[in-house]
Amino acid sequence: MPMKGSGTPTLAEIDRSAGGVGWLAFPDEDMQRASHALATEEGVYLVDPVDADGLDDLLAEFGDVAGCVVLLDRHNRDADTIARRHDVPVYRPRWMDSIDSNYRATVEDLGSELGTTGYEVHELYDTPVWREAYLYHPDERTLVVPEALGTATYFRAGDERVGVHPMLRMTPPRDLARFDVERLRVGHGAGVTDRASNAVRDAIEGSRRRAPKAYLGALRGMLD
Repeated sequence: MPMKGSGTPTLAEIDRSAGGVGWLAFPDEDMQRASHALATEEGVYLVDPVDADGLDDLLAEFGDVAGCVVLLDRHNRDADTIARRHDVPVYRPRWMDSIDSNYRATVEDLGSELGTTGYEVHELYDTPVWREAYLYHPDERTLVVPEALGTATYFRAGDERVGVHPMLRMTPPRDLARFDVERLRVGHGAGVTDRASNAVRDAIEGSRRRAPKAYLGALRGMLD
């Protein structure tokens, strides 16, 4: 399978709940780029979305699109195309304004909360090489992490259900272990709804210890 899909996307639904839905636009790619629609009273916010035929019909089940949210500086994906199609803004963290030139749609700052949706906006990394934010809804216990955690094969080592990004294995995002999580949504792979808090903490606590196994597995995947 290719690392990153191309050509005509094929919409594959994942992570459906009353709070929204996730999808893969290229379900056969190794990267497993996952996008999420968060259904709120304000409308539907799309997190790091990849476009696909039939997407608008899927989103219409949850309401009108309120905006596209970019939580990682290199996750431009199709946020601009979708935002302009629905005439809504692209939202990004205030400290991630270096990506503004990537969009023709209106770009607006995310504050400490995504509108009045209850989703808190938190900074995870802000360095010259890695800028990432994440969302947490304390009432719904939903955690949305675009890159630091993932469930795609190349993230995980051994029997891990969730893995730390290979580049972060030695400096795992320990801040995420403090949350009580019922639903985990990630930017690469399907989400986790079964003992999600345990899966997150296990990934972070075992990140360094399992690094050799993770890197060996990734190397084998590249050679297959």
